[in-house]
Amino acid sequence: MWNSGTEGIASKGSEYSDTSGKVWSVYLSEADKQDKALAENWKGDTEGILIFTGLFAATVAAFIIESYKKLSSDSGEATVLLLDQVSQQLFALSNGTSPPPPLYTESSFRPTSSAIRVNILWFLSLTLSLTCALAATLMQQWARRYLQLAQAQTTLYKRARTRAYLFEGVQAFRLSQAVEAVPALLHVAVFLFFAGLVEFLFSINIIVARVVFVVICFFGGTYILLTFLPNVRPNCPTGRPSAGIRTNGSSLLPQLRCFSYLPA
Repeated sequence: MWNSGTEGIASKGSEYSDTSGKVWSVYLSEADKQDKALAENWKGDTEGILIFTGLFAATVAAFIIESYKKLSSDSGEATVLLLDQVSQQLFALSNGTSPPPPLYTESSFRPTSSAIRVNILWFLSLTLSLTCALAATLMQQWARRYLQLAQAQTTLYKRARTRAYLFEGVQAFRLSQAVEAVPALLHVAVFLFFAGLVEFLFSINIIVARVVFVVICFFGGTYILLTFLPNVRPNCPTGRPSAGIRTNGSSLLPQLRCFSYLPA
């Protein structure tokens, strides 16, 4: 009876150590499904980011074209002031009096605090949005590279070990969390743009600024509510869509632990 038990354990051990065993085929079948789902989630998230970022960056750039002019002196206004100084000096010379001191010099210009704040907010927003676009492009490349390397080996045994090694790297370097961080940065860029927009409008017309500010506060409060509502109501459908990636990926962790005991 003891011998039959040890023989059963030995047979199971040989099944896992056999490089052509069916266990590798079963593992790779499930792993391929997980990898494709993971890559599709990454691809879907990053493609949406690229489309939105392109439109958003173009919008921010259009506003920056107007706002950055307030950081330097207006050439038209400077010309008018200089002509006024010239006329005053000519009038003083014709009367034999001393000319008045110059009222305008290039060094006397100072941008307003509002203009500085607006440009800081909008340039930060543009920088973050372009960074998100670059990160989304890189993550698409990383996802393709992961799938290519995971399926590069010909034998089932080597392919399974390679896939386990690569998936361990995905978990160790928190690539799924990095994919989740890109939309968060993009949301920060949008809020920075809205903050700059309100500041910009307050310097032009306070009534328009107040109306826009109320609308932004309403949708901002709705955004915060929908973001944190799943913490109170777990069945709320407004949870982050990428949260399921960690759930799906973690289902393979028990299978991966066995590879630390496999022979090289």
